[in-house]
Amino acid sequence: MGRWKDEAQCAVMLTFDVDAETLWLAGDMSNLNRPGMLSQGTYGARVAVPLILDLLRRHELKATFFTPGWTAENHPLIIEAVHRQGHEIGHHGWIHEHTTTLSRDGEEEVLQKGIRALKAITGVNPRGYRSPSWEFSTNTLDLLHAYGFTYSSNLMSHFIPWVHTESGIVELPVSWLLDDAPFFMFRAGSPRPISAAENVYQAWSEEFLGIYRYGGLFNLTMHPQFIGRPGRLLMLERLIAYIRSFPDVWFATGAEIADYWTSEGLEHRDHHPEVQRALSLDGE
Repeated sequence: MGRWKDEAQCAVMLTFDVDAETLWLAGDMSNLNRPGMLSQGTYGARVAVPLILDLLRRHELKATFFTPGWTAENHPLIIEAVHRQGHEIGHHGWIHEHTTTLSRDGEEEVLQKGIRALKAITGVNPRGYRSPSWEFSTNTLDLLHAYGFTYSSNLMSHFIPWVHTESGIVELPVSWLLDDAPFFMFRAGSPRPISAAENVYQAWSEEFLGIYRYGGLFNLTMHPQFIGRPGRLLMLERLIAYIRSFPDVWFATGAEIADYWTSEGLEHRDHHPEVQRALSLDGE
């Protein structure tokens, strides 16, 4: 018997961090004078997001788009299209700042600016928060609680959600393995090569198979400027088809997963029996 909605064995969360140009502007606004560099982010917003929306529409899937406030203000028509198609829009900082470099007041200001920018498009405060680069400060949870967020998607302590005790915020865990940036992100002069989409398909499908076995959350983090290349979108469609070949899989947004996790009291349910058995072994 699965732990997820309608007794599903595994939950799948497709997420897109719509960084646009902020990935190259964070910490160095002088890059506004480098249109060649910024064009990588422009592609993500203006070309890749529409292609992703078309893919999701054809497959009748809803996703969560974590969006910096700067992106929402500078590409409003794109983010409005995301909202009109019924996808969730989550908070992703203002201009991709790392929260661990900010004071509490600075982090709060960034949170407020992002909320205002997203609410101007959706009409409601965002419920989910993903910090840029998953940088999580000692003040982040308190601030999320103060501003009424339902869930965070930042920590890597498990592949099954949990609830932060004092705040009640649901954590939807992530992993660098399930992020496209380590495979596809490239900087001139970097020794790290660009991975072939086939290699990424293998890594992601293998991890899905393992998470499915243990009844966890397959939380896939993607960036339009990376995953949104034509050949990589074909790989993503292939991955979706692979996942759908398994019975009892629930595709959902972050807000849907967080709501279900708390409404069903799953924060109090034991882990998968095989996980519990492994935890009980004394090393013999």
